[in-house]
Amino acid sequence: MKIHTMALSLGLFAAVAAAWAAGSLRGEQGKENTANPLVGSPKAIERGRANFRIACSYCHGMDARGGLRGPNLTTGHLTHGDTDGAVFRTILRGIPGTQMPANDLSEEETWELVAYVRSLQPRTPAAPLPGSVASGEKLFFGDANCSLCHMVRGKGGRLGPDLTRVGAARPLDFLVESIREPDKHLTEGLSEPNRDFPQVYEKVTATLQDGTEFTGVAFNEDSFSIQLLDQSEQLHLLLKKDLKKLVHERKSLMPAYGPDLLDEKQLQDLIAYLSTLRGI
Repeated sequence: MKIHTMALSLGLFAAVAAAWAAGSLRGEQGKENTANPLVGSPKAIERGRANFRIACSYCHGMDARGGLRGPNLTTGHLTHGDTDGAVFRTILRGIPGTQMPANDLSEEETWELVAYVRSLQPRTPAAPLPGSVASGEKLFFGDANCSLCHMVRGKGGRLGPDLTRVGAARPLDFLVESIREPDKHLTEGLSEPNRDFPQVYEKVTATLQDGTEFTGVAFNEDSFSIQLLDQSEQLHLLLKKDLKKLVHERKSLMPAYGPDLLDEKQLQDLIAYLSTLRGI
């Protein structure tokens, strides 16, 4: 009798939980096409700006033009949905599998953030960039050797960050700086709850007891071990107790592409191509 009662209770609990989840999901989906009730309100925009600087600027930058983790929000194109309702859902619930977390905000605070983000987006389409997209793509996969380390839509190397949606994630001046001065801002990879250290695309050199050295980037690291992808894209699982030395340098493996390696016309072409990469 007790077993049947327990089974009934568990079944009832599961049914209630499923119904609650379904109702919650329908509520969020119902906002998908909802217009922001605070759109254009100067007070809402100002409150949204204040909350953005507290809760969002660490990843998206103080001016929302992209940071080390979060994308540029001022381009007028948001990869995970451009409607007010989609932006509302993204802010409140986050994006699974990315560094965008859920936020414990009220509905009004969330709409205020939507109003602020909307106020930053261009009212007219941006003028086309001066470079050639086709020439930039040829450079990327050809003479500039970008694809040896960077991947776009599954094509290319793994030693550097995937650039499939870099055009949506980073402003143009950031892209230029990343090419000309790659050591200035190092890109962070996805952080995971069980990692002691977040992945950062910095130069790492591991030296074994016999003097053998491996140089590359850390794909995963904890207090006891490190997975190091070397410059030949060979993955090494190394125990820290077996290492003579492990050096993290705050510099990129990517060379600085000065005018001697990439002239201004080539740089414009490459930026024009990268700006089209929006993950779609």
